[in-house]
Amino acid sequence: MQNDFKLTSHNNIWFGYFPGFQQVGFLTACSCRFHGESDVVPGTLNLALHVGDNPKKVLRNRQKFAAAIGVNAERFTTCAQVHGSNVQVITENLIGSGALSFADTIPETDALITVLADVPLLLFYADCVPVLLADPETGAIGLAHAGWRGTAAQIAKKTVQAMAEVFGIKPQNLLAAIGPSIGACCYEVDDVVREKMRGYETCFIEKCDGKYWLDLWQVNRLQLLEAGVVPANVSTAGVCTNHNPELFCSYRYENGKTGRMGVCLCRKE
Repeated sequence: MQNDFKLTSHNNIWFGYFPGFQQVGFLTACSCRFHGESDVVPGTLNLALHVGDNPKKVLRNRQKFAAAIGVNAERFTTCAQVHGSNVQVITENLIGSGALSFADTIPETDALITVLADVPLLLFYADCVPVLLADPETGAIGLAHAGWRGTAAQIAKKTVQAMAEVFGIKPQNLLAAIGPSIGACCYEVDDVVREKMRGYETCFIEKCDGKYWLDLWQVNRLQLLEAGVVPANVSTAGVCTNHNPELFCSYRYENGKTGRMGVCLCRKE
């Protein structure tokens, strides 16, 4: 598993990115929590409109993030994430969904795919796993939100399959990345979660109290390999959000009172 993740800043807005994607024309950006505005956690760069924050502050944060990474904030395309496995194809008429208002976001969806250029897909995270996919051959991209429920529903694999069905990509050509999210060091789960993930028992480490540590990074990596992605093409940030709450939003560390970091993926024209 490659570790291909770097932090940088522009205009005082910090974000992480995957150099391997950048080198072949794909923009990746995982926002950090510094230097924003928020009524949920003051001073943080919350990018989500669905967590009870002041919408005007969220939109200003999105503008700052967009300017820092070089995209048009009005073209951010996002969805209402429900920890499911629905994959939405983004066509011209859906560009900008959810960019300026939660009212027109794409409903009940946890993965977005498109072959269009200059469409910054944007999803939101605070411990769940971001899965980024890009095909240098067709220019197709995919971005998935994989919490434990989405992971159990195999959203990473389904996103690859949808890209193959809709855009004709070959999984072996895909670049894949797993962004900052809660690591096996911190993600304690119970038998209910373990039962939902039969076939991935090696990704659980049993504790002495009937609980387990779960490696969501590894489960999603295995699902990508099952879908045909080449092991050498799967990168991981290797950064645990719960261990780095000064850098990233962490739902678990902050007991639910937090904003959301944004993960953006876009093919540049």
